[in-house]
Amino acid sequence: MAQVLIDKLLQACVKQGASDIHIVVGQPPVFRLHGRMRKLDTKTLEPEDTMGLMKSIAPDRCQRELQEAGSSDFGFAFGDLARFRVSIFKQRGNISMVLRQIPNDKLTPEQLGLAQSVVDMVQRPRGLVLVTGPTGSGKSTTLASLINFLNESHDHHIITIEDPIEFYHDHIRSTINQREVGVDVPSFSEAIRRALRQDPDVILVGELRDLETIQAAISAAETGHVVFGTLHTNSAQGTVNRIIDAFPGNLQDQIRTQLSTSLIGVVAQTLLPKITGGRVAAYEVLCVTPGIANLIRENKTFRINSAIQTGAKFGMNLMDDALFNLWRDNICTVEDVLAKSHRPDDLAKRIVNARRGIFEQGNNEDPEAA
Repeated sequence: MAQVLIDKLLQACVKQGASDIHIVVGQPPVFRLHGRMRKLDTKTLEPEDTMGLMKSIAPDRCQRELQEAGSSDFGFAFGDLARFRVSIFKQRGNISMVLRQIPNDKLTPEQLGLAQSVVDMVQRPRGLVLVTGPTGSGKSTTLASLINFLNESHDHHIITIEDPIEFYHDHIRSTINQREVGVDVPSFSEAIRRALRQDPDVILVGELRDLETIQAAISAAETGHVVFGTLHTNSAQGTVNRIIDAFPGNLQDQIRTQLSTSLIGVVAQTLLPKITGGRVAAYEVLCVTPGIANLIRENKTFRINSAIQTGAKFGMNLMDDALFNLWRDNICTVEDVLAKSHRPDDLAKRIVNARRGIFEQGNNEDPEAA
């Protein structure tokens, strides 16, 4: 019975384009559609329902981990339609699940609205590229798109280290090895260290979640590889600070120096509902120029935002400029762009002025509009 039910749910999720399915005792299954939660018109789930649904899809090792640790994550394919990243966990003694849909078709960087400067970054011969943003902001989709771009255009050896594996990549021009933490390798940091002996050109590290992993990623970037990593930070400036702050005080100077030479760029992103339905990403882009490398080395990261603002010719822009443009181009509502803004008061003023027809000379507006 559970297998039939889960198949129906997954089918409906793919058909409706829901990003997540929430399965919790005491209410029917819930879909997240375009960022909003929608309850399905079906029966309320009992404890035995969620237990049956979990058992129908969770591998034995994950069911054991759930018993021992109270939660577990895994990925699985729903035929050819989509893959799902699943988190199973206990709450109030019952089983809950959240299934995140990972579409099979990978979008191109252009379709995602990524700047050419980002595509250029990933084609550099070595260095660290960070894609950051809160959970559910589309980081995995951006990374899959960039890896797919490299796969189609370069003959590289690409190693991905993920927990769990999300997008599956075929070998196109590149050779791709995808290693899952907990299945193929015990930890991120161990996998990066091993990867260096596996003749990689590009290493994707699913999450820079601890000091050891960050250290291993920076070392790999310094030794002639392109390393992609993700962090849950909201801004480019915040990302640089977060990495430095992960290290104890006596190592911070050394890390600043290493980061200033190995960091190529940071893409911070967030997802917003579009007025016409569906969602769109807004990006903040930092490209590390010699000037910005100096700011990192000299512990002047507080000046990074103004360097991004004046760095439009290098393909840089601040999140609030991207949000302003989404409002100006009538793609997103004022409420939605202000909710995601880093400095909502400033952005609100700018929108008020724009409505009066006084376009500020921001960093990426058309001169005609001024």
